[in-house]
Amino acid sequence: MLGLLLAAAPACAAEVLTGLDVLATDGFRALKGERIGLITNQTGKDRKGKPIAQVFAEAPDLELKALFSPEHGFTGTSEANVISSETYTLPNGKKIPIYSLYGATMTPTADQLRGLDALVFDIQDIGARFYTYATTMALAMEAAAANNLDFFVLDRPNPISGDIVEGPVLAPSIRHFTSYLAVPVRHGLTMGELARLHNVVGKVGARLQVIPLKGWTRDRWYDQTGLPWTKPSPNMPDLDAATLYPGIGCFESTNLAVGRGTPLPFRWVGAPWFRAREVLLRLKKVSLPGIAFETETYTPTKSLYQGKKSPGIRMRITDRNLVRPLHVFAHLLAISRDLHPLEFGVRWDEERRMIGTDQLRTLYEGGAGAQDIIKLFDAGPREFDAVRNAFLLY
Repeated sequence: MLGLLLAAAPACAAEVLTGLDVLATDGFRALKGERIGLITNQTGKDRKGKPIAQVFAEAPDLELKALFSPEHGFTGTSEANVISSETYTLPNGKKIPIYSLYGATMTPTADQLRGLDALVFDIQDIGARFYTYATTMALAMEAAAANNLDFFVLDRPNPISGDIVEGPVLAPSIRHFTSYLAVPVRHGLTMGELARLHNVVGKVGARLQVIPLKGWTRDRWYDQTGLPWTKPSPNMPDLDAATLYPGIGCFESTNLAVGRGTPLPFRWVGAPWFRAREVLLRLKKVSLPGIAFETETYTPTKSLYQGKKSPGIRMRITDRNLVRPLHVFAHLLAISRDLHPLEFGVRWDEERRMIGTDQLRTLYEGGAGAQDIIKLFDAGPREFDAVRNAFLLY
């Protein structure tokens, strides 16, 4: 279900089991006898909050041999490259390595995979193509195929629901670690569905097995699953931030701050030179559905404009099924350009990787309004519909 087609939220949430919970309920049969390399971080927990590394260490008939961590590290607290490897102590006192996949290498190496039978991936995504956990999954799956290993994905919900798709499909010429998979910005897929798609569309040919969720439906948001929220990364504190991230995250390739170092990451944009009151007046003329705006000034404690008083726009979600974060981005982008022709700037080498097309730059530099930009963004879901439907599990 794409674009403006909506599904009503369920009246009551049935219990949702993650792929990890389903695997455990089945007695870990799919991994019987396997020597495992586990790709995970702080989000890899069972329904009771037990870390998957502990679950696997205690599981029968499998051997946990190595851990691999994505961007932000094994504990999810780093905001820089994690160069050095660490170790993890198993309950029996044995230490196993933790290899960083966001440092000296982004892909498991042949040496790191030696002695393994399978790679298992269990990380919570947030539903935006340029959130790098999906790239880590894809590169690890390619490494598994190249090294003749089985590859398992323990599926987790798309937290911002799975029935809304937004933004351009990634152009092949722009492929980069930031945006690696041939999907729209807001893809509406789970990690397991992304793996199925990449294995075929990317011609990976991995021995892939997805352990699916139980009880999840595409219209369900994360807070309707009964699963505890664990911050997927340092600046992703809650579901509202994740909901707006596919659009507001695109401002990270500009000189507008996006709320890092404030109480509202990805729910506020601003800068010392930002004419917030005039921006607000223009936004109110548009009446974007599902979101309300107000002016608010912050002094970020880190990142862009650290220590500098910055007027800005605060965003409040009023209906998450109606709000389209990429539409919000389009309007704020055009308004920021028109009101701040000398101050506002876009780093197009980075922005093209986030949006996935060079057409945005052409429209922007040609003075196109928000509606023309939105037409570009809305073409992506229509283009992707037939491809996407072939890989849905729910």
